[in-house]
Amino acid sequence: MAYKADEYDKVKQRLRMAQKWRTDEGYDAKWRRMIDLYRGKTYWDNNQFGITNDRISVNLAFSTVNVIAPSVAVNHPKITVSATKEGDAERAVFVEAVINYLWRHHDYRKPFRRMVKDFLIVGHGWLKVGWKFVEEERNLSDNEMNEEYSRSVQEITDFGRENPDQAGGLPTDQEILDSLPATKMVVVEDQAFVERVSPFDMFVDPEATCIEDAKWIAQRIVRPVSEVKKDKRLKASARRKIEADTGIKSRWDNDDERDQYSDLVDRVTLYEYYDLEQGTISICSATGDEYLLEPTPMPYSFGHPFVMLRNYDVPDIFYPMSDLEAIESLQEELNKTRTQMVNHRKRYARKYLYHERSFGPEGREALESDEDGRFVPVIDENRNLGEVVVPLAQVPLAPEMYNHSNIIENDINTVSGVSEYARGQMPEIRRTATEASIIADAGNARAADKLAMVELNIGAVARHILQLMQQYMTRPQMVRITGKNNDDFFVAYSREDIMGEFDFFVEGGSTQPLNETARRQQAISLMNAVAPLVGVVIDPTELAKHVLSYGFGVKDPEKFMVQQQAPPAGPEDAATAPTAGAAPPPSIAGGMGGPPAAGAGGGAFEATGGVPPELLSQLQGQMGLELPNL
Repeated sequence: MAYKADEYDKVKQRLRMAQKWRTDEGYDAKWRRMIDLYRGKTYWDNNQFGITNDRISVNLAFSTVNVIAPSVAVNHPKITVSATKEGDAERAVFVEAVINYLWRHHDYRKPFRRMVKDFLIVGHGWLKVGWKFVEEERNLSDNEMNEEYSRSVQEITDFGRENPDQAGGLPTDQEILDSLPATKMVVVEDQAFVERVSPFDMFVDPEATCIEDAKWIAQRIVRPVSEVKKDKRLKASARRKIEADTGIKSRWDNDDERDQYSDLVDRVTLYEYYDLEQGTISICSATGDEYLLEPTPMPYSFGHPFVMLRNYDVPDIFYPMSDLEAIESLQEELNKTRTQMVNHRKRYARKYLYHERSFGPEGREALESDEDGRFVPVIDENRNLGEVVVPLAQVPLAPEMYNHSNIIENDINTVSGVSEYARGQMPEIRRTATEASIIADAGNARAADKLAMVELNIGAVARHILQLMQQYMTRPQMVRITGKNNDDFFVAYSREDIMGEFDFFVEGGSTQPLNETARRQQAISLMNAVAPLVGVVIDPTELAKHVLSYGFGVKDPEKFMVQQQAPPAGPEDAATAPTAGAAPPPSIAGGMGGPPAAGAGGGAFEATGGVPPELLSQLQGQMGLELPNL
């Protein structure tokens, strides 16, 4: 299908207007300011003090980001999958194992952590989820050449045996060898990918207030001109006319000496343009006058490949606020205050006035020495010693400066929601345990809101990965599954094994760091919660193993288990004992009890045992935690 030139011009105009809108509204400048704020760079005029050019940065912006980020995205998530149709229930279990394995195997945590940093610093982050298929032409190895030669000789030999009348026209060994290919196409990548995209490289419809009501979205990609010209996926006529983009500058653009020796190659700016109304994708260049890829239907079943993580939404505005934007002015004021304090200390450091002729070299050296109890010889005998050296009057720093600094720090903690406790500080004001708990809970509430958004995005990415596999997977794959005894084994699967419709969720808090104390407390809380069920529907031995391994890091919990022996049979037991050959009553492996036999009164389960008292005493002594009386 041919597209008119005015349609291409319309796309280019949309891109220019989106860039102009971002510039006019100051978004790009603000994002760079936030990045510099995170790095501890400030731009206020230090010369207003008329003293020095020293600048002090007490970088609470850095602390704020690096307190929140690990609390929402540090570990691999535990993704749960549930079927939306009855027939897919069994496949959901396997899909869950596949998705969690792929997440860890390809370490999708890395782009997620980078996106979370964007999310906290500039207010939003982007991920791109798609399918990458790459083939490369490679030379055959000697072994591969020998295998190809043997296979060809065998085929020709078999043909000659089956067709003796044509045996005379068969190729010789040398002819066979000469006809063998020297190279082969090898599939290098054939899998889903997840990558972080810089917020500066994403452009959206200026009329949109969220990603859902955008009419179009585009990604800026900078590539070497030579690569673009060789890319056969792009239209040949457009590739031939590609020119270097002069607007792309090197890192050393302001340094002529470094720029001269830069290895910067000629590059061109491309735009992947997704028309969300028409459902098409196209590619154009900043310097070209026609499509490199004319509008074609989007390749993915779910539409455009981008996932956006949003921070503090502002009504009717597309780009959200960041955590640093809210404390920018406070951070700058804190830096100014601390700089004033340092400059005051330098300006009014202890100084003395002295008569130069009153001291010889030895006297000057002794006067400047930091040696305690040293004598200073004085030459001039016509002056009193009080006139020889006179201390310069000092101007003390007003105590309000220190109070002002503390007030600003408290304001930053209040606005950011990150308390002094979370920053690892011991507050000057001693608080009760209840007050500290309230402060911590307030900060945790904000972190929980961010965590929920991160988990939603992880679920969306997991869904896209599965949809891509359902759409593009052609070869069998392997997945590593961990069994009940922590034994790993590999299972082969095909596309048919993962077909179906599923919902994706992230186990709450699975991405958060979990310290040793928290694990122990969780294990103990679990024991308290299920105490009434132990020996009824909960196997006490398995519960004890979990508490030891998960809560206390015991690698071999079996050594703590006590093998309980059944009591000797009494007269009544002997009378009711089953005779030889009689079928045993139904039971469940592990001695956890099973469904009641037909006619059993009340349907009650029979307790089969308890946690060994020796184990209870050992656990009870750990961390001073209180265990249930099982």
